[in-house]
Amino acid sequence: MGALVRFPVEGGEGSGYLAVPESGSGPGVLVIQEWWGLVPHIREVCDRLAAVGFVALAPDLFDGTTTTEPDEAGKLMMALNLDRAAGELRGGIDHLLGLDAVTSAGVGVVGFCMGGGLALVVACVEPERVVAVAPFYGVIPWEHAAPDYSRLRAPVRGQYASEDGFASPDQVRSLERELVDVHGVDAVLRIHEGVDHAFFNDHRPDVHDAAAAASAWDDTVEFFRETIR
Repeated sequence: MGALVRFPVEGGEGSGYLAVPESGSGPGVLVIQEWWGLVPHIREVCDRLAAVGFVALAPDLFDGTTTTEPDEAGKLMMALNLDRAAGELRGGIDHLLGLDAVTSAGVGVVGFCMGGGLALVVACVEPERVVAVAPFYGVIPWEHAAPDYSRLRAPVRGQYASEDGFASPDQVRSLERELVDVHGVDAVLRIHEGVDHAFFNDHRPDVHDAAAAASAWDDTVEFFRETIR
Protein backbone atom coordinates (compact mmCIF):
# COMPACT_ATOMS: atom_id res chain seq x y z
CA MET A 1 0.00 0.00 0.00
CA GLY A 2 2.81 2.42 0.87
CA ALA A 3 6.14 3.42 -0.65
CA LEU A 4 9.48 4.88 0.34
CA VAL A 5 9.74 8.60 -0.37
CA ARG A 6 12.31 11.35 -0.08
CA PHE A 7 11.61 14.92 0.98
CA PRO A 8 13.55 18.11 1.78
CA VAL A 9 14.70 18.68 5.36
CA GLU A 10 16.82 21.39 6.94
CA GLY A 11 20.24 21.15 5.36
CA GLY A 12 19.53 18.22 3.10
CA GLU A 13 17.12 15.42 2.34
CA GLY A 14 15.11 13.02 4.46
CA SER A 15 13.40 9.74 3.70
CA GLY A 16 10.44 7.83 5.00
CA TYR A 17 7.52 5.55 4.33
CA LEU A 18 4.30 7.06 2.96
CA ALA A 19 0.92 5.33 2.81
CA VAL A 20 -2.12 6.85 1.07
CA PRO A 21 -5.73 5.61 1.30
CA GLU A 22 -7.30 3.86 -1.66
CA SER A 23 -9.57 6.89 -1.99
CA GLY A 24 -6.48 8.94 -2.81
CA SER A 25 -6.80 11.49 -0.05
CA GLY A 26 -7.31 12.02 3.67
CA PRO A 27 -6.09 13.88 6.77
CA GLY A 28 -2.36 13.76 7.46
CA VAL A 29 -0.67 11.79 10.24
CA LEU A 30 3.02 11.75 11.12
CA VAL A 31 4.18 8.38 12.53
CA ILE A 32 7.34 8.31 14.66
CA GLN A 33 9.37 5.13 15.02
CA GLU A 34 10.53 3.17 18.04
CA TRP A 35 14.24 2.80 18.78
CA TRP A 36 14.40 -0.17 16.39
CA GLY A 37 14.30 2.12 13.34
CA LEU A 38 11.87 2.21 10.43
CA VAL A 39 11.01 -1.48 10.84
CA PRO A 40 8.05 -3.41 9.33
CA HIS A 41 5.89 -2.73 12.40
CA ILE A 42 6.07 1.04 11.83
CA ARG A 43 5.42 0.71 8.10
CA GLU A 44 2.41 -1.45 8.93
CA VAL A 45 1.09 1.26 11.27
CA CYS A 46 1.21 3.63 8.29
CA ASP A 47 -0.63 1.07 6.14
CA ARG A 48 -3.27 0.58 8.83
CA LEU A 49 -3.82 4.33 9.10
CA ALA A 50 -4.18 4.55 5.31
CA ALA A 51 -6.70 1.69 5.41
CA VAL A 52 -8.95 3.79 7.67
CA GLY A 53 -8.62 6.97 5.62
CA PHE A 54 -5.45 8.82 6.69
CA VAL A 55 -2.35 9.80 4.72
CA ALA A 56 0.49 8.55 6.94
CA LEU A 57 4.22 9.32 6.76
CA ALA A 58 6.92 7.76 8.95
CA PRO A 59 10.26 9.60 8.61
CA ASP A 60 13.34 7.38 8.87
CA LEU A 61 15.26 8.95 11.74
CA PHE A 62 18.08 6.39 11.58
CA ASP A 63 18.82 6.80 7.85
CA GLY A 64 18.10 3.21 6.89
CA THR A 65 19.59 1.51 9.95
CA THR A 66 17.37 -0.97 11.79
CA THR A 67 18.04 -3.54 14.49
CA THR A 68 16.34 -6.22 16.56
CA GLU A 69 18.97 -6.09 19.34
CA PRO A 70 18.04 -3.95 22.36
CA ASP A 71 21.66 -2.94 23.09
CA GLU A 72 22.14 -1.71 19.54
CA ALA A 73 18.76 0.03 19.56
CA GLY A 74 19.69 1.83 22.76
CA LYS A 75 22.95 3.02 21.21
CA LEU A 76 21.13 4.26 18.10
CA MET A 77 18.62 6.14 20.23
CA MET A 78 21.19 7.79 22.49
CA ALA A 79 23.32 8.74 19.47
CA LEU A 80 20.38 10.38 17.71
CA ASN A 81 21.08 14.01 16.86
CA LEU A 82 17.95 15.63 18.26
CA ASP A 83 18.28 18.83 16.25
CA ARG A 84 18.54 16.83 13.05
CA ALA A 85 15.67 14.57 14.12
CA ALA A 86 13.50 17.61 14.84
CA GLY A 87 14.40 18.96 11.41
CA GLU A 88 13.41 15.68 9.77
CA LEU A 89 10.10 15.64 11.63
CA ARG A 90 9.39 19.23 10.60
CA GLY A 91 10.34 18.27 7.05
CA GLY A 92 7.91 15.36 7.30
CA ILE A 93 5.13 17.74 8.32
CA ASP A 94 6.06 20.05 5.43
CA HIS A 95 5.92 17.10 3.06
CA LEU A 96 2.56 15.88 4.31
CA LEU A 97 0.92 19.30 4.20
CA GLY A 98 2.34 19.89 0.72
CA LEU A 99 0.75 16.75 -0.72
CA ASP A 100 -2.42 17.10 -2.79
CA ALA A 101 -3.58 13.91 -1.09
CA VAL A 102 -3.66 15.57 2.36
CA THR A 103 -6.98 17.26 3.05
CA SER A 104 -6.24 18.66 6.52
CA ALA A 105 -4.72 22.01 7.49
CA GLY A 106 -2.76 20.37 10.32
CA VAL A 107 -1.45 16.90 11.16
CA GLY A 108 -1.85 14.35 13.88
CA VAL A 109 1.22 12.71 15.37
CA VAL A 110 1.49 9.19 16.74
CA GLY A 111 4.72 7.75 18.11
CA PHE A 112 5.90 4.67 19.92
CA CYS A 113 8.39 4.47 22.81
CA MET A 114 11.15 6.86 21.73
CA GLY A 115 8.75 8.08 19.07
CA GLY A 116 6.07 8.70 21.66
CA GLY A 117 8.40 11.07 23.46
CA LEU A 118 9.34 12.75 20.18
CA ALA A 119 5.64 13.12 19.34
CA LEU A 120 5.27 15.35 22.38
CA VAL A 121 8.45 17.22 21.47
CA VAL A 122 7.37 17.97 17.89
CA ALA A 123 3.91 19.02 19.08
CA CYS A 124 5.57 21.65 21.27
CA VAL A 125 7.92 22.75 18.48
CA GLU A 126 5.10 22.96 15.91
CA PRO A 127 2.05 24.05 17.93
CA GLU A 128 0.30 25.63 14.95
CA ARG A 129 0.57 22.58 12.67
CA VAL A 130 0.27 19.63 15.05
CA VAL A 131 -3.40 19.36 15.97
CA ALA A 132 -3.48 15.99 17.78
CA VAL A 133 -0.88 13.94 19.66
CA ALA A 134 -1.11 10.21 20.42
CA PRO A 135 1.96 8.92 22.29
CA PHE A 136 2.16 5.17 22.87
CA TYR A 137 4.25 4.45 25.99
CA GLY A 138 6.25 7.55 25.13
CA VAL A 139 9.53 8.21 26.87
CA ILE A 140 12.00 11.09 26.55
CA PRO A 141 15.35 9.57 27.56
CA TRP A 142 17.45 12.64 26.78
CA GLU A 143 17.58 14.93 29.81
CA HIS A 144 18.21 18.02 27.69
CA ALA A 145 15.25 17.26 25.40
CA ALA A 146 12.39 17.94 27.80
CA PRO A 147 9.82 19.85 25.78
CA ASP A 148 8.38 23.23 26.69
CA TYR A 149 4.85 22.07 27.44
CA SER A 150 3.67 25.68 27.72
CA ARG A 151 3.79 25.72 23.91
CA LEU A 152 1.58 22.66 23.52
CA ARG A 153 -1.81 23.45 21.97
CA ALA A 154 -2.95 20.09 20.61
CA PRO A 155 -5.04 17.64 22.63
CA VAL A 156 -3.18 14.54 23.80
CA ARG A 157 -4.49 10.97 24.02
CA GLY A 158 -1.81 8.62 25.28
CA GLN A 159 -1.67 4.85 25.61
CA TYR A 160 0.52 3.43 28.40
CA ALA A 161 1.07 0.14 30.24
CA SER A 162 0.70 -0.66 33.93
CA GLU A 163 3.77 -2.95 33.92
CA ASP A 164 6.02 -0.58 32.00
CA GLY A 165 9.49 -0.12 33.47
CA PHE A 166 10.37 2.72 31.08
CA ALA A 167 7.26 4.89 31.50
CA SER A 168 5.88 3.82 34.87
CA PRO A 169 2.29 4.59 35.94
CA ASP A 170 3.63 7.11 38.46
CA GLN A 171 5.54 8.91 35.71
CA VAL A 172 2.50 8.83 33.45
CA ARG A 173 0.22 10.31 36.10
CA SER A 174 2.82 12.97 36.89
CA LEU A 175 3.02 13.94 33.22
CA GLU A 176 -0.76 14.02 32.93
CA ARG A 177 -1.03 16.32 35.95
CA GLU A 178 1.64 18.61 34.52
CA LEU A 179 -0.11 18.83 31.16
CA VAL A 180 -3.60 19.34 32.56
CA ASP A 181 -3.10 21.25 35.80
CA VAL A 182 -0.05 23.35 34.96
CA HIS A 183 -0.48 23.98 31.24
CA GLY A 184 -4.21 23.53 30.68
CA VAL A 185 -3.76 20.91 27.96
CA ASP A 186 -6.65 18.63 27.00
CA ALA A 187 -4.76 15.46 27.92
CA VAL A 188 -5.87 11.94 28.81
CA LEU A 189 -3.13 9.36 29.35
CA ARG A 190 -4.71 5.92 29.55
CA ILE A 191 -2.92 3.16 31.45
CA HIS A 192 -3.80 -0.35 30.23
CA GLU A 193 -3.80 -2.79 33.12
CA GLY A 194 -1.75 -5.98 33.10
CA VAL A 195 0.30 -5.21 29.99
CA ASP A 196 3.92 -4.26 29.43
CA HIS A 197 5.85 -1.70 27.42
CA ALA A 198 5.38 -2.16 23.64
CA PHE A 199 2.11 -4.06 24.06
CA PHE A 200 0.96 -2.67 20.70
CA ASN A 201 3.86 -4.18 18.75
CA ASP A 202 2.58 -7.42 17.23
CA HIS A 203 6.10 -8.25 16.02
CA ARG A 204 7.05 -8.82 19.65
CA PRO A 205 5.04 -11.80 20.94
CA ASP A 206 6.83 -11.56 24.30
CA VAL A 207 4.91 -8.36 25.15
CA HIS A 208 2.14 -7.97 22.57
CA ASP A 209 -1.38 -7.95 23.98
CA ALA A 210 -4.05 -8.22 21.29
CA ALA A 211 -6.95 -6.90 23.36
CA ALA A 212 -5.11 -3.87 24.72
CA ALA A 213 -3.63 -3.15 21.29
CA ALA A 214 -7.06 -3.23 19.64
CA SER A 215 -8.54 -0.95 22.29
CA ALA A 216 -5.65 1.53 22.01
CA TRP A 217 -5.90 1.53 18.22
CA ASP A 218 -9.65 2.18 18.25
CA ASP A 219 -9.16 5.05 20.72
CA THR A 220 -6.45 6.58 18.56
CA VAL A 221 -8.36 6.32 15.27
CA GLU A 222 -11.47 7.86 16.84
CA PHE A 223 -9.34 10.63 18.37
CA PHE A 224 -7.72 11.45 15.03
CA ARG A 225 -11.07 11.43 13.24
CA GLU A 226 -12.39 13.95 15.74
CA THR A 227 -9.40 16.30 15.71
CA ILE A 228 -7.51 16.37 12.41
CA ARG A 229 -9.16 18.88 10.09
